[in-house]
Amino acid sequence: MKFSRSTGYGLIAAAYIAKNGDPKTAILASSIAKEFDIPLEYLLKILQNLVRANVLRSKRGPRGGFYLAKQPGDINLLEIIEAVDGPANSEIQLPERCEELPYMKHITDACKEAVDKTKNVLVNVKLSAVIKG
Repeated sequence: MKFSRSTGYGLIAAAYIAKNGDPKTAILASSIAKEFDIPLEYLLKILQNLVRANVLRSKRGPRGGFYLAKQPGDINLLEIIEAVDGPANSEIQLPERCEELPYMKHITDACKEAVDKTKNVLVNVKLSAVIKG
């Protein structure tokens, strides 16, 4: 399973907001972008995906920015990853004739099991555990 750069930025941003912000002091996207050398427009798209997924909330105005929509212990890494990159799955993109191969079912079953196990690990890692270290 490969995670995109966007997912990495989403995980970093969520952890940074969890560690440094609260609803009274929202974190500016520009602060995160500067701290981690992330292009601001790129980061804003990622943060909006996290808002749509109810991981973050945004606040407009002079004291605006981003803060967690829930407690860090109620947010898991899989939520963040899927908010940024979409649902994790085990689809293998192959020509149709390859799907008819007798061993293809074993390959797809093994890939599905690997993805399911990875998802299980990620759903059990809470943002609160990540920011403790």
